[in-house]
Amino acid sequence: MADATPLPGTGGRRPNAAGIRATARVEARTDDRGRIALPVLDGDGPLALRRTRSTGRTARVTLVGAMSGPLGGDHLAVEAAVHAGAALHMDSAAATMALPGQTEKAARYDVRLSVADGAELRWLPEQLISVCGSDLRVTTCAELAAGARLVLREEQVLGRTGEAPGRLTSRLTVRRAGQLLLDQELACGPGAPGGWDGPAVLSGHRAVGQLLVVRPEYAREKPPAEPLGEWAAITPLAGPGVLVTAVAPDALLVRRAMDEALRRLG
Repeated sequence: MADATPLPGTGGRRPNAAGIRATARVEARTDDRGRIALPVLDGDGPLALRRTRSTGRTARVTLVGAMSGPLGGDHLAVEAAVHAGAALHMDSAAATMALPGQTEKAARYDVRLSVADGAELRWLPEQLISVCGSDLRVTTCAELAAGARLVLREEQVLGRTGEAPGRLTSRLTVRRAGQLLLDQELACGPGAPGGWDGPAVLSGHRAVGQLLVVRPEYAREKPPAEPLGEWAAITPLAGPGVLVTAVAPDALLVRRAMDEALRRLG
């Protein structure tokens, strides 16, 4: 994450210059009083989880960076499971910055989400910034029950102000009731397949975002395909979900498009 606060006892150094492995885990379930409990809330290495203030019957958890990363060679993972009847909102305290490391190996960031029948997960982290010289592979996999609800947002920025991007490969796979609902991959930066910066993909823009909304009621009726302002569009999926995709010159325009989509979709 972008926060570079060192871990206690490390003296500001990363424990392993060749790359670290760390996993953060959270589980949400209802207790016998109908409240949302978090029986698992655990993070290590650069990944720390904090329960933060929430409203209504939704638990809120914030991912906080304990030191810089991911760096080349790191393998980080976040796992979230929402059990029947529970509602969980997950966000992050700051943008994640993919940075060059002391090894030529790519960094990996895996997100694994599981949502049960009658449960809801809102996965709304801050942007991922691909810093010049970095190489990061992000994999997000969501397994949804037939009656699950999901709001998932991803935003990526290619380079900091005035710099070229690093290599970034991002894949999102979503299954509902065992059936594939969405599987797509985007590769950008040096070494990515040709055309990633051309008119059919980013067309020279530096920021991209997507918002996936899955709701059981979308099996009966869902929003139609349409443009959403200048930078985004809504696309219904072949299942109870819609995908909003935004491509814009900067992160602020992408975030505004994502916020408008959230308001439009309720």
